[in-house]
Amino acid sequence: MTAHSQRQIAIIGAGAAGMAAAWDLARAGQHVTIYEAGERVGGLAAGFKDEHWDWTLEKFYHHWFETDHHILGLIQEIGHGDKIIFPRPKTSYWIDGTIYRSEISPSALLLPVSLFSKFRFGATGAFLKLSPAATGLYLERFTAHEWMTYFMGAEAYNKFFRPLLIGKFGEEYDKVNMAWMWARIKARSLRLGGFVGGFQNFLDLLAKTLTDKGVTIHLNAPAERIELTDMKPTLTVKGQAKTFDTVISTTSPKAMLKLTPALQKTHYGDLLADLKSIGGLCVVLAVKQPVLTDGTYWLNLPASTPDKTKNDFPFLALVEHTNYMDKAHYGGDHIIYCGDYVPPDHEYFTMSEDALVARFLPALKKVNPAFDESWIRKWWVWRAPYAQPVPYVYHSERIPELQTPLPGVIFASMSQVYPWDRGTNFAVEMGRRVAEMVLNNPI
Repeated sequence: MTAHSQRQIAIIGAGAAGMAAAWDLARAGQHVTIYEAGERVGGLAAGFKDEHWDWTLEKFYHHWFETDHHILGLIQEIGHGDKIIFPRPKTSYWIDGTIYRSEISPSALLLPVSLFSKFRFGATGAFLKLSPAATGLYLERFTAHEWMTYFMGAEAYNKFFRPLLIGKFGEEYDKVNMAWMWARIKARSLRLGGFVGGFQNFLDLLAKTLTDKGVTIHLNAPAERIELTDMKPTLTVKGQAKTFDTVISTTSPKAMLKLTPALQKTHYGDLLADLKSIGGLCVVLAVKQPVLTDGTYWLNLPASTPDKTKNDFPFLALVEHTNYMDKAHYGGDHIIYCGDYVPPDHEYFTMSEDALVARFLPALKKVNPAFDESWIRKWWVWRAPYAQPVPYVYHSERIPELQTPLPGVIFASMSQVYPWDRGTNFAVEMGRRVAEMVLNNPI
């Protein structure tokens, strides 16, 4: 493709991946149109705002790591690097009724296990942190359950990592591969980053930068169908069909199959159908007093049974956002997240919001016996059926290529950032990789 040729490119989804792709494509002189089903840009990183707040708040708790070079680099490129902030909050985990710090190094010394198990825990963690990418991909042939039990030892694994895996993946916990666990340990830092005004502020600024570059963004515009017309993709949105040179879809695999009937009876379609994911949800509370009075920002809660029915807590993470960001940004409210990951068919996705809040609130008294429902000023419930891919052994062989069998149709989702964990950083990396694919391939 020459530097002067221009394509008509449609992007489905105004999340981090879609907007990152649009940034590189627009700078290369391409004509880009984004179609977003929601009322705001941002996808799973989007936020909301209460009338009492100066800052927006993420619907689902979110932060960056110092190693998130893709997203942090993009922010620098669009001229807002001065708005990146990196506090070092206190993170902890709940074990046998006691809160243990997890961000202190070496955290293994604090675990309530034998000295030998502490050594194995620390040595295993150091190996995973320092091992190269080739080692990480090699680990996909093992489940995290079997690998960590063998190398870390049953005592430390059962006390710490097994409950965390159960909390996130439920009955699938012992099928998740070790490469995914390696990537989480490898890529994370102790300091956690945010953006002045909240993530939605960054996403809105990125959207404005795109529109200033000539990108058109349509909100409340869900895509309905992708089909081929004279070997070019035609996208239908709100009953209106338009043909493009390239269509980039950043939807879920299930949504992609529904959008593109031509893929449904292909090997590529089979790969999409076989990708498994779980959903995420958060009950967000604005309360008058702190719940985590020791200053903890993130408290990992244990899950002892894979079906989660007999766990001490009905959710896996208790996050006090205002132990991380100043409550002054939220009108003095203390912001609490009660978050969980469950299958899309779990009752949490069909329960009324009132019933879900009622299910979650008693757990707060276990952490802080003084907690009272009268502390709550307001609450919100956010749910996302597609929030976390489930990576099985040899998962790299199960992932569909970004380029679909349909000419001009590209699929880029969080299910394809493997072995890295889903999030805005690797969404940006994928979006920019897709843009490079488009620019380097002739029409």
